[in-house]
Parts: sequence; structure tokens; C-alpha cells
Amino acid sequence: MDDRTHLLTLAARCETSSKPDRELDADIYEALGFTVRRKPTRLATRRTPAGGIYQHGSFWKTLGAVSADIDVTVSLLRQKAPGWSWSLQCLVGDESMAFQALVADCPGQGVMGSLALCAAMLRALARREPAATAEPASPAPASPANVRLTET
Repeated sequence: MDDRTHLLTLAARCETSSKPDRELDADIYEALGFTVRRKPTRLATRRTPAGGIYQHGSFWKTLGAVSADIDVTVSLLRQKAPGWSWSLQCLVGDESMAFQALVADCPGQGVMGSLALCAAMLRALARREPAATAEPASPAPASPANVRLTET
């Protein structure tokens, strides 16, 4: 499974989830490029951290509840896609999908605002992935022949 397909699968999991999920949190952090150490399933005690930790630079931090906490979701969005526009709406009605989000023109919905925003963010990142990998690894030296002019 390639990165784009994995991000879209996680977005679908966010939309179908009925509650926050620590496994989903860990999967989202891994898909966004963090190194995650998951909570052990065997020999776990009360002192075992809830949900695991992830590596941020040279420090290890507690895994944020990205599927449960809108503040964690927004900070992760700002870190991975600074400058992207996003919005979140709460729709009151009988529908179970009460929240709708939009990140860089990619929609998402969910039973919680954080899940809807995660779904939209993952879809937007999946859409961006091919364009980011298509860029050359090292730019050509700037010479009059290599300068591209853009119309404004």
C-alpha cells in the first residue's frame, strides 16, 4: 500500500469511527512521519503510558489524542501544513455525522470535530503527496536559461 492510499484509508477510518481511538492516533502519527512506540499489549501495568510515545526531534513525547482533542489536531495540522486554510462546522440535526471539516479544499466529516478535521487533513495530505515527490531532489543552478517566469 502506498502512502497516498494509506492516508486515504486512515481518513475513511476517521469518518467511520464512532469514538476516539488510541490505535487510530498512533496510525495517524506514523502516517505523518513520526516514529511511534506503541503501548505494549502484554505485561502492561498501571505505570505503562496510555497509548504510547512518539519522537519529535530528539525528544520523546506522549502520543497526543489527535482523534479526541481538537487542540492536538489543530496543532498537528499547523505543524505539518503551515499556511493551509481550514474550517470546521457543527451541524445540529438528527444525523450522526454532526461535524464537517474542510482542509485545503478537501472535505471530511465525523461524529466529533477532531475526527472530521483529521479526515480532511489526511485527504489533503494525500492529495499533496504526489506533487511533493515529483519535485527534483536538487534544484538546478540559477542561470538565465533555467529561470522560469510566471505571469501575475
